[in-house]
Amino acid sequence: MFSVFLFLLPCGVFASQSEPERIKGREEPAVLALEGLSGDRQNLEQYRGRIVILNFWATWCVPCREEIPILVRVRKAYQSRGVEIIGASADDASTRDQVEPFIEEHDINFPIWLGATIKDMERLGLGTTLPATALIDRDGRVAMRILGLIEEHELIERIDWLLGDRTSHPPPRLVDRQQPRNDEHSHHDREEEHQHAVVAMESASLVPS
Repeated sequence: MFSVFLFLLPCGVFASQSEPERIKGREEPAVLALEGLSGDRQNLEQYRGRIVILNFWATWCVPCREEIPILVRVRKAYQSRGVEIIGASADDASTRDQVEPFIEEHDINFPIWLGATIKDMERLGLGTTLPATALIDRDGRVAMRILGLIEEHELIERIDWLLGDRTSHPPPRLVDRQQPRNDEHSHHDREEEHQHAVVAMESASLVPS
């Protein structure tokens, strides 16, 4: 059974009002086990005690490519402080052989796991749209989510809060750019979003559900 991943370029930020109830309470430790590039089994449990930025992406996802330089820079800056970035690839058998060339082309410096599915994303509260990112705290629980394209300043703000004593008011736990904006759009905005939507439709691909 296959499902279609559709991804959209950023179109707005929705915070506390749109947060699922599960985000507001105490979450169970996040669970994800996938295959590493060398074929070994990898899981989130082995990263307990570190902050993990878990990013779902695919080689055919155009917006995902825009995030790669941000993730590379953040890993360089924060790895020594106990922060790890993991890229969970949603490429299926038809594009799996493109993953390693993609890693080399984009100088990816963080672990890549293979075989991510829609069910994996839904279980972590990330929906069904790429890209999507979960920020997991040292206890292994999803503390924050970014649905859609990451902006570097908002990712750093959240990492810094998780690295601190966490007594200050936290940034919004959910950033959602996968929903349409509720405010009125200018003609230019509507035209630009229409162009983005066409790109998204053309870039859709089948992945395991």
